[in-house]
Amino acid sequence: MKEFSPAPESASIVSVTDRVKPVALGMGVTSVHFLGPRAAFVGGEENVAFVDDKGDVTTVAVHSGGILSVASDGKRLVMGGDDGKVVSVDAKGEVTLLATDPKRRWIDAVALHPDGAYAWSAGKTATVKSGKAEKSLDVPSTVGGLGFAPKGLRLAIAHYNGATLWFPNMEGSAEFLPWAGSHLGVTFSPDNKFLVTSMHEAALHGWRLADNRHMRMTGYPGRVRSMSWSAGGKGLATSGADTVIIWPFATKDGPMGKEPAMLAPLQARVSVVACHPKNDILACGYADGTVLMVRMEDGAEILVRRNGAPPVAGLAWNAKGTLLAFAHENGDGGLLEL
Repeated sequence: MKEFSPAPESASIVSVTDRVKPVALGMGVTSVHFLGPRAAFVGGEENVAFVDDKGDVTTVAVHSGGILSVASDGKRLVMGGDDGKVVSVDAKGEVTLLATDPKRRWIDAVALHPDGAYAWSAGKTATVKSGKAEKSLDVPSTVGGLGFAPKGLRLAIAHYNGATLWFPNMEGSAEFLPWAGSHLGVTFSPDNKFLVTSMHEAALHGWRLADNRHMRMTGYPGRVRSMSWSAGGKGLATSGADTVIIWPFATKDGPMGKEPAMLAPLQARVSVVACHPKNDILACGYADGTVLMVRMEDGAEILVRRNGAPPVAGLAWNAKGTLLAFAHENGDGGLLEL
């Protein structure tokens, strides 16, 4: 991939900054999600703050320490903490203890399946709970990330030197996909045909699952910490550069031999991306505090929040795509109704 060269910020960009309802949470934020009509702002320590469309804030204590990992399916959050606990919180703010690591190890990664199954990791061990059944698998090194396939009960486990695919209900089903380096985040494509990991290096790596063929996605100036699939699964939007990088996945070869699209260039690194649930639009946040909405078709931009704030830590759309929530690392954020 070619080196990215950011373009100067356009002075004629359309702005909706005056329509944003400000949200001040008074706590550091690491991610944002929607549970039903309420935005859930996950703190770095202990708490989740729920904000309704009027801007009213309700804070819920979920952990007795740092919150290390979060997954959401739109109905609940599942979180792992440095207290060795896996907990969930639903749209009403009710907290349920799901699991406690017997050695009180940190819960480094969590994942949620559409049917309600969930997974978590501590050290080299990944565990899946589906109904009453609980199964665990040890991988060669500390788990970097977890992700469920959209169809069937299959878990992807990212770790050092590759990823492991595992059907928890099938004995001996673990399949190792090798690639040198440290793999952290992991995601299946919505059509179940590709697996993509974000790496400790400034790169992504992918496999076409029909034949485990490798897909190298390199050229980033920084580590990719945020990935989001477009509404139809034809593109994977990523952070890590001074522009939003969108890899093409519309054909059977995915991004093999293709250049990515580059949208919304700024003189600042993209820190988080969130694709609209229904349309080919995305929201992106930058290290200088800027928040933009971008139309994927032609790159048209709308300014949601001007620069001059700490990095954007979280972005989320509600299920209908009518509300956008964002937050900076310091807990200042906003809600935009479309």
